[in-house]
Amino acid sequence: MGRGGMPYLSEILGRPVFDSEGEKIGTVDDLGASLAEVFPRVTSLAFGGASKRPSFMVSWRKYVASITDAGINLNVRQADVRFSYLQPEEILLGRNLMNKQIVDMRSAKVARVTDIKLSGTSDGQLRLLGAEVGIRGRLRTTSPTLEHLVVRAADALGRPVAERVVPWSYMDLIDPTLSNVKGARAHGSFEDMHPADIADVIEQLDPKIRAQVLRQLDTESAAETMSELPDDIQSEVIAELPEREASDMIAEMDPDDAADIIGELPFDRAEKLLNLMDAPEEKAIRALLGYSKNTAGGIMTSEFVAMPQTSTIGAVRRRLRGLDPDFEPVYYIYTLDENRRLVGVLSMRDVVVADDTDLLRDLSFNDLITVAPEDDQAHVTEEMTKYGLVDMPVVDADGRLLGIVSVDDALDLIEEGHERDIELASGTRSESAGSPGKGKASHLQWFFRRELWFAMWAVVLAVAARALPGAVLPAFAMLLPIVLLVADDVISFASGHLIDGDEDVPGLGALLARDFAVGLLMGLAGWAIVSLMAVAGVTSASCLSGTGAVEAVAIAAMVTVTLLVTGSAPMTRVIARRSSLDRSTPGTLASVVIMVVGAAAFALLSVGFASAMGAL
Repeated sequence: MGRGGMPYLSEILGRPVFDSEGEKIGTVDDLGASLAEVFPRVTSLAFGGASKRPSFMVSWRKYVASITDAGINLNVRQADVRFSYLQPEEILLGRNLMNKQIVDMRSAKVARVTDIKLSGTSDGQLRLLGAEVGIRGRLRTTSPTLEHLVVRAADALGRPVAERVVPWSYMDLIDPTLSNVKGARAHGSFEDMHPADIADVIEQLDPKIRAQVLRQLDTESAAETMSELPDDIQSEVIAELPEREASDMIAEMDPDDAADIIGELPFDRAEKLLNLMDAPEEKAIRALLGYSKNTAGGIMTSEFVAMPQTSTIGAVRRRLRGLDPDFEPVYYIYTLDENRRLVGVLSMRDVVVADDTDLLRDLSFNDLITVAPEDDQAHVTEEMTKYGLVDMPVVDADGRLLGIVSVDDALDLIEEGHERDIELASGTRSESAGSPGKGKASHLQWFFRRELWFAMWAVVLAVAARALPGAVLPAFAMLLPIVLLVADDVISFASGHLIDGDEDVPGLGALLARDFAVGLLMGLAGWAIVSLMAVAGVTSASCLSGTGAVEAVAIAAMVTVTLLVTGSAPMTRVIARRSSLDRSTPGTLASVVIMVVGAAAFALLSVGFASAMGAL
């Protein structure tokens, strides 16, 4: 039994079942519970016979007399037991909850159930308290003895392993197979959460059930949630949905978000989804599909309010009252001349304080900041940030208003750019937390990414031990880390220029002079290290060769290689910018290449110099 007399499901499963005469008639296979109550009551006992017959279901209240450590005791003889069936509002705790994913409503996190916590009542009944989602449950279901030993050991070390129980009142069942169970969501549902929180939950789910869970939402909520999902997960979910449902969901989204999704789909499927939409939604989305994704046209929305400058404030107010509830938020009213060209803008404050009879042309601000549809997204965000704009109008070559870039799209771009810069600087990629095998890198992976030079040193040294002469190897091993660190710094330097842009970048001459100086300083550091180790008697006689000739040639080779590697920094930066590689390209691969080239050159030069000087 659990602590304080509260049992866990894992402690009940497998217990023997005895009739009123003490005869064993089977073992517990599962417990049924009614979800139509605040704290679900255990209503059924499922047990299998000794001859491996199928499980039988009996009423808990009617037949169960007591629960003991020895087993479950019934109050009738085996011959008097009458079997029942699972009711529509009931689930089997083991089959439907154990090892299943649930939503912890307190933190909007997805957790996997490792055990079920129950509570005994004064009348001998059991009720569901919540789900254990921590390591304690996993240990307990594996072996109660193992759990006890681990908990005792952790307590002794001052690092107690606490239970992690999600109360039933804060749980939501997201298993699609339970969607029709009466009362399954009577206690609350993630459907009541903000779409951004629902999106966070769906990201954490097994990819196989993401689409099924999204289908449980109404179309409007599903569309809002879809807009909050990353691009790769959007495409994955849309691919799993029936065409009609996918089309209806996309049609409910803002046109710019819908166009982003449609643009990522195969042509045939995209056309099918567009053809299933109503004409206005299809037209709005198609109008945005012609623009490149990385331009202002690719992120603008066609939902804005623009009126002739001869209109009155009263007309504007009537227009606003007639907008759909899900229309893009309106912050500005744009004014047009007789040729439909953008000539002015009013804020919503102007509309609120003005009289109905006031004309737009008398109130509008005419010194406009606009962008062209082919302008880069980065330029758009810079302009919006510089001038403090909530919306940025996008106009064609004739000055006609095509759409607006809203502040939420600009913020998304800024966040994406920030994430790419972090990934580039760290040499890592962000991954979907909910996908199997993905999420945060393990400690070992993190170490090798952050300290890649050390891993490369071990690998190269293992190869060099078989390939290099014994006299060269000690000095090579000591100085190799300097070469590898320089190579890693070169990539970090190039990455920093990609992140920061070209502002304040020194000229090529100044850059090379600085890098050569760094190489020389590292060469001197290598010489100092070898000298100190020789004085301390750490290096072997074969390494010193009596004259230090081997160390001298190794240092010369190291200095040469560091100069070559550091001198490649400008070239690395130029190649990265001009090639097809973009800013999101991870630096790990480039670091490996530069390190391997530098290490190979160092080994060849060391042997070559030593042979030329007769040190071998």
